[in-house]
Amino acid sequence: MKLYDVFQKELAILKTATIQDLSNDFVVSGICYKFRVQFDLSWKILKEFLKHEGCYVSSSASSREIIKEAYKIYDFLDEEIWLSMHKDRYDMTYAYDSERAKSLVAKILGCYIPALIALQENIGERYRLII
Repeated sequence: MKLYDVFQKELAILKTATIQDLSNDFVVSGICYKFRVQFDLSWKILKEFLKHEGCYVSSSASSREIIKEAYKIYDFLDEEIWLSMHKDRYDMTYAYDSERAKSLVAKILGCYIPALIALQENIGERYRLII
């Protein structure tokens, strides 16, 4: 599945955030951008695999709706973390503030990257024959 391949490639890049110079505003904004890309890939992957599971997901379903539905099927998803990711992804789209960005990077490093890795590992294991 091409989308999953892109997801893995982008996650590998995002994981390098842990070794970057977080005092550099350009680096911080880049990490925030990469997180937004990764989040978008993630909910789209969830949508595809929900269809594979036989869940009817409207083509117009929002990312929030997809996450809520996925939480019902995938026990490895932490709904609180994923809904927090959703909120942070969309909050940063509309207003950029360097202090908020630094706070978001702390969440990305501490909570969001581990959740994205869990998604990668569990989806990879569960669907290894079709991806």
